Amino acid sequence: MGNVIRIIFAILLPPVGVFLTVGLGMHFWLNILLTILGYIPGIVHAIWIIARRSDPRIA
Repeated sequence: MGNVIRIIFAILLPPVGVFLTVGLGMHFWLNILLTILGYIPGIVHAIWIIARRSDPRIA
């Protein structure tokens, strides 16, 4: 259920979805930059980060 909320945030405000997943790290700041440069790249990056972090095969 947590990933569904993160995905919704990733669509509405991509940096918030990334923040909820990884915190204030490099991916957060990269997502802010991508969102400023274009909203769609920010969404794609946010969903990619959320999906990558939720995969149990990836440590």
